Amino acid sequence: MALELEVRPCLRPYEGVVLVNPDASEDDLKSLFKRNKSIIEEQFGGTLKQLDTWGKRTLSNPIEKFKKAIYFHTTFEANPQAIAELERTMRINDNVIRVMHTRLDDETDLNSYIEDFKKALADSAAREREREAKFQARKAAMRGGPGGGRGGRFGDEGGYRGGRGGPGEAGGRGGHEDEGGMEDES
Repeated sequence: MALELEVRPCLRPYEGVVLVNPDASEDDLKSLFKRNKSIIEEQFGGTLKQLDTWGKRTLSNPIEKFKKAIYFHTTFEANPQAIAELERTMRINDNVIRVMHTRLDDETDLNSYIEDFKKALADSAAREREREAKFQARKAAMRGGPGGGRGGRFGDEGGYRGGRGGPGEAGGRGGHEDEGGMEDES
């Protein structure tokens, strides 16, 4: 009696972020991700779970000559050798600026991971919108106050220039005719 071992592929969950040249054509992007899908699914027996486009964003630090990039986020299950092949093919492609693959915990359910990830993104976007609204409200309040919201700095009473010269606001350097100053009555 011979023992037959079932050969199961060692599929592990991964997520990847790919930064692509912002001037890349749509056809270039489609061919890049078709190639990546074929590497994952056909060559290494994995499954591509999700591919999201985050759109064109400004980079915090320029990479080579690029100040912007198109961001893509993907999750998939693949053999560890697939990562090396994916990174090799993307290094060759001139449209790929950066790529990062992260191995997730083996017990990670990618469907729930994607849901949690999207929820976290939505929460982050909501916090950002709230922060921007507060900033705009503060900015509007600064403009709407007396003296352009500068708190009486220039031209208002009690400011740097205001209030020194009495009712005529002459700054104490000479008065008006009705102030009884040094007027010549002859």
